[in-house]
Amino acid sequence: MIGIAVLGAGRIGKIHAASVAANPKAKLVAVADPFAEAAGPLAKALGTEAMTDPMAAIARPDVDAVVIGTPTDTHVGFLLKAVELGKAVLCEKPIDLDMAKSESAAAEAEAKGGKVMLAFNRRFDASFAAVRRGIDEGRIGEVRQVIVTSRDPGMAPPSYIKTSGGIFRDMTIHDLDMARWLLGEEPVMVSAIGARLIDPTLDQYDDYDTAMVLLQTASGKQAHINNCREAVYGYDQRVEVLGSKGMLAQDNLRPSTLKVTTADLTDAREPLLNFFLERYAQAYRSEMEAFIDALEAGKPMPTTVRDGVMALRLAECAVESARTGRTVAV
Repeated sequence: MIGIAVLGAGRIGKIHAASVAANPKAKLVAVADPFAEAAGPLAKALGTEAMTDPMAAIARPDVDAVVIGTPTDTHVGFLLKAVELGKAVLCEKPIDLDMAKSESAAAEAEAKGGKVMLAFNRRFDASFAAVRRGIDEGRIGEVRQVIVTSRDPGMAPPSYIKTSGGIFRDMTIHDLDMARWLLGEEPVMVSAIGARLIDPTLDQYDDYDTAMVLLQTASGKQAHINNCREAVYGYDQRVEVLGSKGMLAQDNLRPSTLKVTTADLTDAREPLLNFFLERYAQAYRSEMEAFIDALEAGKPMPTTVRDGVMALRLAECAVESARTGRTVAV
């Protein structure tokens, strides 16, 4: 049994802790959060120990790995401490909001041979994984274009937006990783635009609520990402890949495939799944399974700390492009 401590008892910590507790190959040793009122109930619900000192949780001899779901500005400290103690790490994105700090942490973790996985959960979504599998099987020939649509159902609260690092580092970073994964090549050019069509007051944070990003690889492959913080019809998550022999497309998921046709409606369907916790419930479980399976088998991590660095670098290029109006070389 692999002993795992989950750091952070917020909404993502709850997801990860439940995934560990449900995995037969792992033991949830502890849930650690500075706020006892958060750690206590979660630990009790899952039959494990609550702690208020994450560093102490990392250092426990019965902990083989840690899952970091704490605020972004704490990621590097916990990650490097775990690596120093020889513990494996599954860390939520981003490594840090600062590019230089992220690069330094990644280099240190790699130099020490740390087993670090970045939590890009969408790679483990069954529907998106089927798209990647179709590419690998040659079903559409050589990839030419990737289109990623990602829109939230509503604006996050100002308290979240203020500390999020902005739409490109917070929201688009998932789609940048998806584009890298589906293109199969690293982008070398980034062009981005942003607008405040929902909340004009975002200018105080130098942030946007609506954005588009164009990427191009050295061979000329292209990716188009479009984001919006508010889509009144629900959580919009779609991918399309055009290749030399055809196209792969993954549409939104719904609670059921039921369609209703009446005198007033044609092919009416249920609304989209509400938000990321519902839409990616399976992806979070599969992500944890992949992490634990890699540890058990002694295999490389399925996503790496370097993936985190590359996605953040693309996000930084998008920030610069949106600010200057120029295409930015990666």
